Amino acid sequence: MKSFLMSFLGSLAALWVSLTLVVVLGMFFVAIAVVGSSQQGGVTVKPHSILRLDLSGQIADRPSPRDIIGEITGQAGEKVLPLDRMVAAIDGAADDDNIDAIYIECNGAQAGLAQTQAIVDALARFRDSGKPVYAYADQMTQGNYVIAAAGADSVFVNPIAMLDIHGLSATTLYYKELMDKIGVEAQIVKVGTYKSAVEPFMLNEMSAANREQQAAYLGSIWHTLAEQIAQGRGVTVDTVNVWADSYSYTKSSEWLMANGLVDATAYRHEMMERLGALTESKKPREPHMVDFTDYYDVAVKAGHGKTQIAVLYALGDITEDGSSGIASSRLVPQILDLADDEKVDALILRVNSGGGSAYASEQIWEALEQYKKISGKPFYVSMGDVAASGGYYISCGADRIYADKVTLTGSIGIFGIIPSAHKLMADKLGIHSATVATNTTEQLTFLKPMGERQRAAMQGYVDAGYELFTRRVAEGRSMSQDSVKAIAEGRVWDGLTASRIGLVDKLGGLDMAIADMAEELGVESGDFYVKSYPAVKFKWWEELVEQTGQLQQSRIEQFAGPLAPLYRAVRSVETMDNPVQCRMQPVVID
Repeated sequence: MKSFLMSFLGSLAALWVSLTLVVVLGMFFVAIAVVGSSQQGGVTVKPHSILRLDLSGQIADRPSPRDIIGEITGQAGEKVLPLDRMVAAIDGAADDDNIDAIYIECNGAQAGLAQTQAIVDALARFRDSGKPVYAYADQMTQGNYVIAAAGADSVFVNPIAMLDIHGLSATTLYYKELMDKIGVEAQIVKVGTYKSAVEPFMLNEMSAANREQQAAYLGSIWHTLAEQIAQGRGVTVDTVNVWADSYSYTKSSEWLMANGLVDATAYRHEMMERLGALTESKKPREPHMVDFTDYYDVAVKAGHGKTQIAVLYALGDITEDGSSGIASSRLVPQILDLADDEKVDALILRVNSGGGSAYASEQIWEALEQYKKISGKPFYVSMGDVAASGGYYISCGADRIYADKVTLTGSIGIFGIIPSAHKLMADKLGIHSATVATNTTEQLTFLKPMGERQRAAMQGYVDAGYELFTRRVAEGRSMSQDSVKAIAEGRVWDGLTASRIGLVDKLGGLDMAIADMAEELGVESGDFYVKSYPAVKFKWWEELVEQTGQLQQSRIEQFAGPLAPLYRAVRSVETMDNPVQCRMQPVVID
């Protein structure tokens, strides 16, 4: 009886705690909704307004769910700026008589190269309307400077500002010696001379082939960026390279002005006075500005008509299952639903992925083939910052492929990583194993290294995967398989070069793909609407569970500090749902 009573009271206590948590969270989310609603309701777009782009935080291709854990704990991550809404706001402001100008606050926002190009292109369209664009910074990062120099009419900095322009570089960490010391071997099977994703686990320095490909695409991308800066600032590319070689971040504002990097200096209040005079503000230092996120909510009008262009976002690692990234278990049903949806007139797959599982990539490719077969409707791909390896696999069957000049793509190759901790277990920890089996086929295990027959079998499996990959590309691009293999070998290409060798049809961003799709459908601007998939739905109970795990990983990376890339690399191998991968080497271009 006593145990029953204790169990009953324990259940009541658990129920009470659960109900209390639900009520508290419910009140929290209602408060958020009320605050958000009141803030939006207070935004007005008055005559002589300025559209403000606050470049701070992280630019993402599309909106993401709220960081619930961060908001509850007061440790929310960086602000996320949705690129699609920023571009739509800039385009909407070009035709809005209430918007006189755009003001860019360059506060160090992190953006991919193709994302940067999308903003620059949108600003160019805005300037075509005859309205000015002004950029200002207290401190200017190179990525933000590209936007300011190429997209603004005038660039202002604080009198003691630091402006950094240094060209491009990519640094790779290598772990083989560390793995040797702890007794872990990464057993590699791969196809492709340039397939460098496995190199950090098998080498202590960069291979000649990887150095060759990185030098090629970094050089091409930098030339594109330098040309844009040069055109915006009215100088030559050689001059931009002189700036990049001059440790610009150590130079005075007088040097920056004298050499043409900026137009003038101003303290923030002086910048506000300039803008106030421009817009005839009654309060000299308070020009009426509207943030692009608010402007999008209250002023950007969606297209109308019955024609729907579906934009399906495929962002992140390609996996077979999971709640984040590109999980084939979630994306394949979505694609087939779009094929059956009579309201959908065309599909654009927006890809920003360095690849992942070869198996999952094949499933997504096949689903897209089914979309074409079932619907008979056009299908384009728009590549973002990266659409390589598995990201190219799922793209290659499109009717047209769009990429930016600075997109990283290609990396057509296959590899497998099978860790062996035999030396760690036996030599360092003194743990040994014994196996009894009915047949001679060896199973993959971290307890012992692969035998010759097993390695040969795995190499054959990877070779077959490469044959399938190159055949898919050949069929999709109307090329011979030998021609594909000549530009494959796991090599990464920049978008400009990829367009020259047949991997990309047209250079341009998502806006160009949408415009061309509308033209193919025979509809004019405003007579169609764009709908994004999958929908970003706010289900707080699901987000709470998912973000709890993300919070844990974030805290580990914060603790790891400069060793965070090592943690991510090991974690990526550990979480691979299939040993055979179509994955590009993660590259952070600085």
